[in-house]
Amino acid sequence: MNTNVAAVLIDIEAQLRQMNLWDKIPPSSQALASPEPFCVDTLTLPQWLQFVFIPTIYELLETGQALPQACSITPMAEEFFQRQGQPVEDLLGLLRKIDDMLSAPEQAQD
Repeated sequence: MNTNVAAVLIDIEAQLRQMNLWDKIPPSSQALASPEPFCVDTLTLPQWLQFVFIPTIYELLETGQALPQACSITPMAEEFFQRQGQPVEDLLGLLRKIDDMLSAPEQAQD
């Protein structure tokens, strides 16, 4: 498993928990099945990270499948959190890091 990517995912989860943005109850399967990017019509961005993005990347890592060749979560996160009025620089920094790692997978390999 690619420990660099996994470590950043752990940090993202920790940051979401610290910000009280980690849900205890998962959304419905219908909400998770949204065809919209980031499930914008059914989930908040933190929910999408928790229930879609993080589990998907973990599954790819655990099964040895190829990681995405490009990732651009940070712009969506900046837009989402701009309206929230909450300090998010640490989370945005982690999302930039995962964007960079997944957009240049050769740099993220152990």
